[in-house]
Amino acid sequence: MKLARIYNVQFGKRIVTVKPDWLRVKAPQWERVGNVKEILRDLTLNTVCEEASCPNIGECFKAGTATFLIMGPACTRACPYCDIDFEKKPKALDPTEPARLAEAVRRLKLNHVVITSVNRDDLPDGGASQFIRCVEAVRTISPQTTIEVLIPDLCGHWEALELIVQGQPEVLNHNTETVPRLYRRVRPQGNYERTMELLQRSRQIAPWIYTKSGIMVGLGETNEEVRQVMRDLRAVDCDILTIGQYLQPSQKHLKVDDFITPEQFAAWKAFGEELGFLQVVSSPLTRSSYHAEEVRGLMERYPRQKVIN
Repeated sequence: MKLARIYNVQFGKRIVTVKPDWLRVKAPQWERVGNVKEILRDLTLNTVCEEASCPNIGECFKAGTATFLIMGPACTRACPYCDIDFEKKPKALDPTEPARLAEAVRRLKLNHVVITSVNRDDLPDGGASQFIRCVEAVRTISPQTTIEVLIPDLCGHWEALELIVQGQPEVLNHNTETVPRLYRRVRPQGNYERTMELLQRSRQIAPWIYTKSGIMVGLGETNEEVRQVMRDLRAVDCDILTIGQYLQPSQKHLKVDDFITPEQFAAWKAFGEELGFLQVVSSPLTRSSYHAEEVRGLMERYPRQKVIN
């Protein structure tokens, strides 16, 4: 695997890891970013862009896009890589959230929207019903907008998965996050086999829906482990894959083991295309929803016929 050497610099009592040049992002144009933020604040909405400290927030907000985070911002899981708050107690579902989200889609004039959520293991259906309400609200107010749902594993509650799939989003995304060997350290409340089963069941229930998954690298995985995850995802007929560099949100989160070079990301992209993924987005700054709107072009190139029972 092609790695970059990690340099640590001490500032007072803090040890700061110096990022390589390819992980440095340009400062955003705050005129456009501010407009998106105003809409989100006005409608009291959360985005994963802000809650998870995404490095692409400036680029995406400048383009007028956002990944909406529903049922949050508090999460019922404590994944040590994630910057979303897990210490607060989750609140009851807000019945006005779907309408507010749909209104944001209308105001931002989104062609494609990504709806994700915190884990809500406290709810009987893991929050599936709220996903459906949000999808239906967007369909009503902005029928031309394509919808991607980025869902948790629902604790293996497959009836809840069927409910989400029956809402007929164009894309169903569920992140694998890391290689099996690192699950206990990186995703202690997750289960690799359950993730694969979720993606497989999604395709079986609705073959016309494009399935998608993503992994982080730089946590100590090997090149062959990454390639095996890619093979596993193709074995369950996953269509789209994202691969990005893990970045430590704060001193209390998991440390970065390696900075992966752009050349290695390009090699994984080429390997994924050989395996038959319809799309592989692989770069240091790639995140689950990075350039998600490009799926519209993919849908034109690889159209699928819906079958409604």
